Amino acid sequence: MNGAHALLETLMESGIEVCFSNPGTSEMHLVTAIGKTDNVRSILCLFEGVVSGAADGYARLSGKPAITLLHLGPGYANSMANLHNARRARSAIVNIVGDHAVWHHQHDAPLTSDVEAHVKIHSHWYKFTDSAEDLSMAGAEAVSASLSGAGRIATLVVPANHAWESATKSYDRIKPEPLSEVPISTLDSCTKLLNNGRKTAFVLGGRALHEDTLELAGRISESTGVTLLGETFPARLQRGAGRVPVARVPYFAEQAIDFLAEFEQLILIGAPAPVAFFAYPGVSSTLFPDNCMVSSLAMPDEDILQALTDLTERIGAPNTFTAQPAAKHKVSSDELTPTTVGQIVSLRIPENTILVDEGISSGLELFVQTQNAPKHDWLAITGGSIGYGLPVCLGASIACPDRKVVGLQADGSAMYTVQALWSMAREKTDVTIVLLNNSSYNILNVELHRTRAGEPTEKTLSMLDLSNPTIDWVKIAQGMGVSANTVNTVAEFDHEFSRAMDTHGPHLIEVILEQQIGAAIKR
Repeated sequence: MNGAHALLETLMESGIEVCFSNPGTSEMHLVTAIGKTDNVRSILCLFEGVVSGAADGYARLSGKPAITLLHLGPGYANSMANLHNARRARSAIVNIVGDHAVWHHQHDAPLTSDVEAHVKIHSHWYKFTDSAEDLSMAGAEAVSASLSGAGRIATLVVPANHAWESATKSYDRIKPEPLSEVPISTLDSCTKLLNNGRKTAFVLGGRALHEDTLELAGRISESTGVTLLGETFPARLQRGAGRVPVARVPYFAEQAIDFLAEFEQLILIGAPAPVAFFAYPGVSSTLFPDNCMVSSLAMPDEDILQALTDLTERIGAPNTFTAQPAAKHKVSSDELTPTTVGQIVSLRIPENTILVDEGISSGLELFVQTQNAPKHDWLAITGGSIGYGLPVCLGASIACPDRKVVGLQADGSAMYTVQALWSMAREKTDVTIVLLNNSSYNILNVELHRTRAGEPTEKTLSMLDLSNPTIDWVKIAQGMGVSANTVNTVAEFDHEFSRAMDTHGPHLIEVILEQQIGAAIKR
């Protein structure tokens, strides 16, 4: 047994079942070890940003970590943008980063870099192994760290010689650090706030947006009148007909300030206090009123489910709650827009579909139009780093192979991690990508006006335009093994989307939209 085999045995004992990989020379002994077992599914990705994004999607749906296999500092660096999103989503991920053999560092070979400086940016826990024997134990420690609290990123850096040198044993699972209990004093304070007659809202995030916790929040709302708000970009919101609806805090700061102006108290449950995504001239960075009192019932690493259970008992909340109705609306027009796309998606998806939103400027309207859809999970871009959508679709489908995954995907951000299409085809995933093509970074056209940067010139606008040359999405998808076509009308989209919902396998439907600068802020 060498270090790589001992590590893999330990990881399997700790519950690891999936590896998203983009390996290099320093990881060959780990690749060999994985190749000799049927207990860990290995999924090759053609870019490290797909690796990390897929691990994020897998964790959001499964509640457990996959391992990523990355190649030295540059490989980890390529994964960083989607690790940023994963950290904001509190996804449990175990990164395994191969490094040069210990004695090779002194020669400053071309791929030598400060790996520690890279991994510490996003990792809650990281470790450089001391030996092949230490490597196996470190695997158990990494999985335990990733599962601690609400979910964390753990990174294990493995010198190549520790993978090939002899090791004597593997290790059993190490129990992770549990969620913290919410103090009784906090429950007492929250109960008083709910009974003081002031206009109050819960701001819900993370675990608080799952169906069981939302039902508890809904019961409390029935009893006290507290308004239920959701964070703008949730890691996983369980919504749709029959579930407790929440009003999402708007993305645009000016709208959010108006939206929150009526509240005298905000109680945070698994979410931070609402702040603007960016700074704007003359606009406050905090979105709630200056005289609004902000307190917390439960932080992300605290037991949100138990806290809400205890609170319902304290206030004597009823067993009833107001559920989202199932409104079978008709498509409102013949024009192909985010509104009509959202209406068709709402009508056609089966129950328990996973909707992954990276619609960017279209996503705001898509969210509104799907609120009455059958029960589904809505996954959003938690950290704002684009290129998350396609990889998260891949990971979500690996976690839930029996559920439909629909990616509501903007064209510009899709180009960041387009390689995910190849892995979707290779793994025969049941993913449908609705590619919303306006040939523009449309959200930046909106932001160009909002930041008051000055009157744009033709050259300025060209920096946000994707139409020269036009990207051929059908050829790109087909070249990676994904069924694809383009639609230009509502009828065509309805036909192709319905067909995709009735068949298994990866599909891409390119939806041609008009550029509509400013349309994103109409809601």
